[in-house]
Amino acid sequence: MTRAVVLDIEGTTTDLSFVHEVLFPYSRARLADFIRRHRDDPEVVAQIEAVRAETGATDLDGVIETLLRWIDEDRKATPLKTLQGMIWAEGYADGSLRSHVYPEVPETLRRWKAQGLELSVYSSGSEQAQRLLFAHTEAGDLTPLFSGFFDTRMGHKREVDSYRRIQQAIGLPAEAVLFLSDVPEELDAAREAGWRTVQVVRDERTRLAEGHRRVSRLDEVVF
Repeated sequence: MTRAVVLDIEGTTTDLSFVHEVLFPYSRARLADFIRRHRDDPEVVAQIEAVRAETGATDLDGVIETLLRWIDEDRKATPLKTLQGMIWAEGYADGSLRSHVYPEVPETLRRWKAQGLELSVYSSGSEQAQRLLFAHTEAGDLTPLFSGFFDTRMGHKREVDSYRRIQQAIGLPAEAVLFLSDVPEELDAAREAGWRTVQVVRDERTRLAEGHRRVSRLDEVVF
């Protein structure tokens, strides 16, 4: 019996184009200025040092150049995701950003919550970025519906151990957890960890996953 649902974001609750055509360009255009303005803030300093430790970059320009390249490569690097979350926070705060979720998502999440299901997010975006996205939707603040926000600190999304760590954090048996994603490799990893899985196929861009149930909308999921 399913007792918890863990959701991917891109291609599952939110259109890929919002992330790749709105959020990523927004952070890329503002990254250099943001880092220079906040270069003495402890949290920003920590991410700069993390980039230096990983790449050997010695000066700030080198760090910025690396981060810009990582954005272009869609690198799932925790320092980049953390800094992007900070940049997006400014955009949401001043009203220049408003996040997208598919039309059926808010009501479906509310219904699942009312049924007693524990809802969480697992995304390569930072926990802060996840919270910001769901707090600033056109349907209002959806963050109270979620019990957990998991990011790459749990591990990469195509690695089985990442799902085992999340399961331990949720505190339920693996077979009680359902994972929703559009990415075959993520679904395969979750299934290997013992989770139930459903692939969300929003459009023709989605690569079909073998051996997983499929839906085109969240409100089609049957428990």
